[in-house]
Amino acid sequence: MFTTAIEKASDFTRPVHTILRYWETTNVEPGAATLFFVNGDGWALTCKHVAQLFFLDVNRRFAKFKAERDKLKPDKRSRNVIKRLGEAHGFKKGVIVELYNNLMNCVTGKLDMKAEFHPTLDVALLKFRNYEKLLCDKFPTFARNGDQLKPGEMICRLGYPFPEFTNFEYDSGADQIRWTKTGRDRTPRFPMDGMVTRRLVREDRVVGFELSTPGLKGQSGGPAFGVDARIWGMQCATSHLDLNFDVKMDVLRSGQKLPVKDYAFLHVGHCVHVEILKEFMRQHGVAFAEG
Repeated sequence: MFTTAIEKASDFTRPVHTILRYWETTNVEPGAATLFFVNGDGWALTCKHVAQLFFLDVNRRFAKFKAERDKLKPDKRSRNVIKRLGEAHGFKKGVIVELYNNLMNCVTGKLDMKAEFHPTLDVALLKFRNYEKLLCDKFPTFARNGDQLKPGEMICRLGYPFPEFTNFEYDSGADQIRWTKTGRDRTPRFPMDGMVTRRLVREDRVVGFELSTPGLKGQSGGPAFGVDARIWGMQCATSHLDLNFDVKMDVLRSGQKLPVKDYAFLHVGHCVHVEILKEFMRQHGVAFAEG
């Protein structure tokens, strides 16, 4: 049903690879997100919560912490002293200390960009600047009349929810995570279809729509499109609806009774509506195709 549309959407959809680690750990955790280009001037759309990761100063703060830590005399480097030093820099359990992003197949040359954040919704525009070459030459067409999208329509989303890249490591000597030239540097695209169930309204205005299937982590910022590949929105979140089908019962497993508890929820996807995307692009003078 969406075979051709997925191929077309793949031409302008790109993965964002992320590696991070938390305070007092050496584990490197990979993650992924999505963006999609809208024109040949280097403009792209993604979610605000994705784009904000590109501008965090956490790496600078951690480098400053390490510089102060390394000045301590060996007999002063107790766990408590280092912990207090870290807290002075805002680091504690569960806080990210390093985060690096790799925007795949977007541009060649220097990665330089700015972002425009929607004031109230999970939308961001990215502008790639001062690059050598834009690695995208096909761009989407946005639906002309968003009111035509109604419950019952089938929509597909495209993104990169499963981070299968392995080109990263923890360097114990430098106490730093980093990208490497070895390992797998790609992650597979993953489409997910769903039926439009409801419109999402805020202050008497339609700002999005709900789909009968969840948007997966990593699909945030990816396009939501119809069978003709026209853009109807952008995946941004997943909501969890309580079905009130709580189950507590014993089941047989390999001849043994096993107590089971199950609390059922329906996971539904939330997408930003195409009219919101178009309005935001017009506000910032971003050209796009409509049809």
